[in-house]
Amino acid sequence: MVQHIESLRAEALSAIERAHTSDELEQIRITYLARKGSIGDLFDRLKTVPAPDRPVIGKLLNDLRTAVQTALDAKLAGLSAPAAPASAESDPTLPGRRGWVGSEHPITATMAEIGRIFAGMGFQVATGPEIEDDYHNFEALNFAPDHPARDMQDTFFITENVLLRTHTTPVQIRVMEQQKPPVRVIMPGRVYRNEAISARSYCLFHQVDGLYVDTGVTFSDLKSTLLAFARQFYGSSIRYRFRASYFPFTEPSAEMDITCFLCSGRGCRVCKQTGWLEILGCGMVHPNVFRAVKYDPERLSGYAFGMGIERIAMLRYGIDDIRILYENDIRFLRQFR
Repeated sequence: MVQHIESLRAEALSAIERAHTSDELEQIRITYLARKGSIGDLFDRLKTVPAPDRPVIGKLLNDLRTAVQTALDAKLAGLSAPAAPASAESDPTLPGRRGWVGSEHPITATMAEIGRIFAGMGFQVATGPEIEDDYHNFEALNFAPDHPARDMQDTFFITENVLLRTHTTPVQIRVMEQQKPPVRVIMPGRVYRNEAISARSYCLFHQVDGLYVDTGVTFSDLKSTLLAFARQFYGSSIRYRFRASYFPFTEPSAEMDITCFLCSGRGCRVCKQTGWLEILGCGMVHPNVFRAVKYDPERLSGYAFGMGIERIAMLRYGIDDIRILYENDIRFLRQFR
């Protein structure tokens, strides 16, 4: 497989070098970098690689994808670069250019507002490392080594037991390891998934997790907290519903939907004509998670929830392509002054 990776690298870079138009470059991107492209196919085959060799092959595949994407970006920039002016002479009599005025990024603004709402409900902010170990990211959260739920998250492995965290939930474990109940925290931060980049998915994004542990915490407490948040963030007129779901670290688990605030529940393209939008996942903390941090599940109970910031920001600001959030295009950012 190593020879195949090197052969594919040479083939892709050669094709990029020969390209003369942006259309040709786009076709090359689809061929190699799309979800069902040549590189994506190799990532799918990674599951068949023997476990001891998987970290090495995974790193080679990540390097391959980065090299092809970098070469594509450089070639496209070269094609779109304006021709040099005939004369570089400056005119000192021209008026000076006004400095650019910055603005808050929509992701930053969304995270800040979510933080303000939960701070008003007594939640503190906790953070943790973005480079995690397998124990905190999976095992302590009730993911057994052979648990099928691990396949729900495509992971960037650095070594066999070290990885880029796939969710902010490991911070829950680190907080409970260091703090005795009661615990009431939110955990915002960046997370990473080994996914093909498209209008709806990216290799990194942001989450906010929440955790409340004490004696006598119930699912009713969870529902009232999330409803209070949703009405402050989305408006007091929204309707809501909870649907049964599954997460290894909570039991029972649920997903929360609200009426689509873009069409007021009548049905539109964004909500896929259902009138509902999924905004977060939640549930009661699993007893095995408490046992991992030496909490007594017979005496304590708690709830946890998590939401993706990009999804919320895209819905709120009418953004239809997640990649725009990471392009640093000042024309786009100026709209959010």
